[in-house]
Amino acid sequence: MFELVSSMLIKMKLCLILVCAALLYTEAKFVHRDIHLSLCSDTEKEEIYGLDGEEIWHADFSEGAGVLTLPRFADPFTFEEGAYKTAVANAETCRENLDICVKDYNKPAKPKDAPQSSIYTKYSVELGSKNTLICYITGFYPPHLGVQWTRNNVNVTGEASFSRFYPTSDGAFKLVSHLSFTPEEGDIYTCTVEHTALERPLTKTWDVQVVLPSVGPTVFCGVGLATGLLGVAAGTFFLVKGNNCS
Repeated sequence: MFELVSSMLIKMKLCLILVCAALLYTEAKFVHRDIHLSLCSDTEKEEIYGLDGEEIWHADFSEGAGVLTLPRFADPFTFEEGAYKTAVANAETCRENLDICVKDYNKPAKPKDAPQSSIYTKYSVELGSKNTLICYITGFYPPHLGVQWTRNNVNVTGEASFSRFYPTSDGAFKLVSHLSFTPEEGDIYTCTVEHTALERPLTKTWDVQVVLPSVGPTVFCGVGLATGLLGVAAGTFFLVKGNNCS
């Protein structure tokens, strides 16, 4: 009886250890990262709240209000009415601290991270069908850069749209620019990024390439079908001939 009880206790302890390990694993698997940034310069200011690399609220200083940026399918989330007033106060404090740093530390060197960019289409390309080119820029600091679009060496930046600067989990920033266009054969588009951390502008090129339908599979199937029919005809001929000889 003692051995049975001891065995059961050991099994129960092992089971408890496994359950605790599973709970710890589950807890570690769903760790979330909350972020709050108050940014300012001599001429600009920004206040952002985010979760897991996604923005959930920002202060729109031009409109004088806070903006909730969660997608419609996300769980409901609210900010208190004083959130925008707090953002305004944080911006003023940021500028005061900036002035102190400039005076006391004689404008210390700013950290710089060069951006990376890529250019691609939103939909599959069909000549004459409206589409959208996306220039995705990420990994840069400080959050200030210039973006230029061209179509066949003609500047079309005025036709593009730009997102705000979004923080990333590593402390850098990202920005997305969209350009609506109708692909025509031979067109060449570029997205050029200028940033203080770049020695020269970073340019990505995208050109309209028309892929002709492949005739290989069709020819192969046609040859295969013809060969098969010849085989059937030959087999029928020899079968009939054999029957006549018998």
